[in-house]
Amino acid sequence: MAAFLLGAVLLIVQPQIVPSRPAINSNAETSQSVQRELLKKTSQKNDFKENIHSNGSCQQLPQTIIIGVRKGGTRALLEMLSLHPDIAAAESEVHFFDWEDHYRNGLQWYINQMPFSYPHQITVEKTPAYFTSPKVPERVYSMNQSMRLLLILRDPSERVLSDYTQVFYNHMQKHKPYPSIEQFLIKNGELNVDYKAINRSLYYIHMQNWLKYFPLDHIHIVDGDRLIKDPFPEIEKVERFLKLSPQINASNFYFNKTKGFYCLRDSGRERCLHESKGRAHPQVDTRLLEKLQEYFHEPNKKFFELVGRTFDWH
Repeated sequence: MAAFLLGAVLLIVQPQIVPSRPAINSNAETSQSVQRELLKKTSQKNDFKENIHSNGSCQQLPQTIIIGVRKGGTRALLEMLSLHPDIAAAESEVHFFDWEDHYRNGLQWYINQMPFSYPHQITVEKTPAYFTSPKVPERVYSMNQSMRLLLILRDPSERVLSDYTQVFYNHMQKHKPYPSIEQFLIKNGELNVDYKAINRSLYYIHMQNWLKYFPLDHIHIVDGDRLIKDPFPEIEKVERFLKLSPQINASNFYFNKTKGFYCLRDSGRERCLHESKGRAHPQVDTRLLEKLQEYFHEPNKKFFELVGRTFDWH
């Protein structure tokens, strides 16, 4: 009878794309134990239902989240991390913790957005807006106090220009006009510090909010500028932080001269990030750029003191 019921459940479940076979992970037993406790906790609060596939894979709550920062290189980080066989990554940005309509759906909805993975694998999702959203740290903490967080940052001034560039091209594709970057950066002859792109680059303010809930050793900061120039050493650090066996190596990366950035090589297949990545920034007056860099000098210093390390930013 039990076998019949199990078979019925498996027929009802409609699986998404699933991995073909499990990979070997030395931390499998520990990962499974943590996941069991987490699922037990969430099932009591949210009437949790596991979506299980016949090959033993299932949809799990993420054990790692890439929380940001916007235009810091989150997509590149996720794609590079996905080279590891013990990583199962959500394809799209979920926006569970920062969008109220999504958050009201509960953890069952959240887990339904995750990829099918084996219990020993680490499920990862990335939503760059999490880092700068005030409500998110507490919400993530309420779900899982042991969450391992990945934060990738770039030179704040460069991030501002990338932020503008993305929105500019989004408007261009829709054939909609968009103001020049100077119109956003300058207000009444002074630097417009109310510009959202500038506020997103005040890393120390947002980091303080996360540190209210998570200790610093639960947040690994990836140097986005170095990831662009030499990705392998940065990915090695991420592997160690997540306690993954060293599976990614230098041969997984090659520099594409046409695109001007590193692409990935996996099992003989080569792939690059979407053409929207690596777009040229708008030309900005040198004096205005210096003013922007000068504005970030003190906030950057505060951030360095907060996290106990420095970055090669202007």
